[in-house]
Amino acid sequence: MHAVVVTEPGGPDALRYRRMPDPVPGPGEVLVRTRAIGVNYRDVYVRRGEYPAELPVPGLEGAGEVVAAGEGAEVAVGDRVAWAYGRASYAELVAVPAGQCVPVPDGIDWQVAGGALLQGMTAHYLLESVYRPTPGDAILVHAGAGGMGQLLVQWAAARGAKVITTVSTDEKEKLAREAGARHVLRYGDDLAEHVRELTGGEGVSAAYDGVGAATFESSLASLRPRGTLALFGSASGRVPPFDLQRLAEPGSLFVTRPVLPHFVRTRAEVLWRANEVFSAISEDILRIRFGGTYALSDAAQAHRAIESRATAGSLVLLPA
Repeated sequence: MHAVVVTEPGGPDALRYRRMPDPVPGPGEVLVRTRAIGVNYRDVYVRRGEYPAELPVPGLEGAGEVVAAGEGAEVAVGDRVAWAYGRASYAELVAVPAGQCVPVPDGIDWQVAGGALLQGMTAHYLLESVYRPTPGDAILVHAGAGGMGQLLVQWAAARGAKVITTVSTDEKEKLAREAGARHVLRYGDDLAEHVRELTGGEGVSAAYDGVGAATFESSLASLRPRGTLALFGSASGRVPPFDLQRLAEPGSLFVTRPVLPHFVRTRAEVLWRANEVFSAISEDILRIRFGGTYALSDAAQAHRAIESRATAGSLVLLPA
C-alpha cells in the first residue's frame, strides 16, 4: 500500500508519500481500505513532534470499507465504517480497533464520513458534555469559519444559543453568518470589550476556544460570572501557565482543557456521539463545508493550507 510517513519531526515537507507493508489486523481490529481521510490540526502537532504519537504514519480520522477482520472483531467484511480517533490513518489501508469504528449511514458520502466525524464528535462533547448552552444563552466561538468553528456555530445556533464568533476576513465573516452566528467580530485587543457590549455588559456563558495562546486572554475576559472557558485546541500555540487565583475575582470562572478520548471512553459513548453527528448531518442541522480536498500524495500541501489558517471548512485526503 501507499502511505504518508514522517521519519523526523519538521515542517510540511517532513510528510513523505511512500510504499509501506500492508498492515495486518490484530485481535479485535479490522482492516479498512480508506476512501477519505480527515486532516486535523492535531496531525500538525504530531508532524512537528509536539504530541507523542506512534509514527511513522500520522492521522486520526478516516472512512472506508472493511476488507478483513481480526479475531473477535464484531464488524463484517464489506461494512462501511468511519473512525474519529484511530492511528496511522494517512494510508490506503488502516488497521482500526473495531470498538472505534462506527457504521456509516447510506446517505452519508465518503468525504463527509471521513472528514467530519472527529470535528463533529468534538462539537458534540463540547456542547453536550462540557457546557450545554440553553436557548438564549450568549456564547463565544472562535474561528467561526473553520471546519470546527462552523460545526459549533451551526449546532449551537440550532439549539437557540446566541452565537458570537470571531473571524479574520470579510469572506470568513460571510461564512460564519451563513452558519448562524448572531454577531461576527474580528480578533484584537478590544475583543472582550466588544463581546461585553453585545451582551449588555454581562459577558458570555461559555467561550469555546480552539485557537489557544492568541485568544485565551480575550476568551477569559469575555466570560460572565461562573462562565466556562473550554480550551479545546492551540492552533496559535500553547497557553502559558497562569495563576488559578485569577479565576476568582472576575466571577469564579471555570477553565477546562478537554480532549476527545476522554469523552468516548465506552463503546456506547462512541456510538451515541457519532450517531448524533450523522443524524444532524442527515437532518441538515449540520452542513459540512470542505475547505479543500487533496490526493493522499499531496498531504504536505494540505498541511500548509491548514497551518496558514486561510482555509474555511474541513480538509480531506483522498487515496488514489
